[in-house]
Amino acid sequence: MNAQPAAFIDRDGTINIEVHDLNRVEQLQLIPRAGEAIARLNQAGYPVIVITNQSAIARGLLTETGLAAIHRELKRQLSAYNASINAIYHCPHHPDGKDNCTCRKPAPGMILRAASEHNIDLAGSIMIGDNATDLEAGWNAGCRAALVRTGSGENALAEINRQTRDRISYIGNDLFDVIEELINAHSNDRRPLHSNAK
Repeated sequence: MNAQPAAFIDRDGTINIEVHDLNRVEQLQLIPRAGEAIARLNQAGYPVIVITNQSAIARGLLTETGLAAIHRELKRQLSAYNASINAIYHCPHHPDGKDNCTCRKPAPGMILRAASEHNIDLAGSIMIGDNATDLEAGWNAGCRAALVRTGSGENALAEINRQTRDRISYIGNDLFDVIEELINAHSNDRRPLHSNAK
């Protein structure tokens, strides 16, 4: 079976409303149109893989069991839009780097692992998020990258230099905007998920 392109998507600030150290199920709320965006990817046949840093685990604010419950709720909320996620990868390590992990974004470890386990064509895939670390993780893994203005996206956009901005395949108001552009570009020219639109 040939490798296929996928959409790697950040969680907090991209799919759900960003809450500082989200650690309770009731705090989880989808960003408007995020469910529809993921449903569009499902309809187009692209694997949807969530890539998320969860240092709250290392800092004692969240357990693996608690995170699993939050992700069950995420899937439940998405199901209301007939949307589904193929897999979720999380990094539980501390941001101070003392764990010497290779998974915390901007490191590409989670993306590389997902690509290996799901037969993903990295060159044809895209990482979508609201932070520079999301973009860098995608590029470090050999993917394209897109930025959403939700969550920390506006601040990230203000802080990146022109050279970095020019590397971004697409900048959208939200996840739905990005997905629509990517799918339309793919439909029009039969290339993998990417676009140079700004």
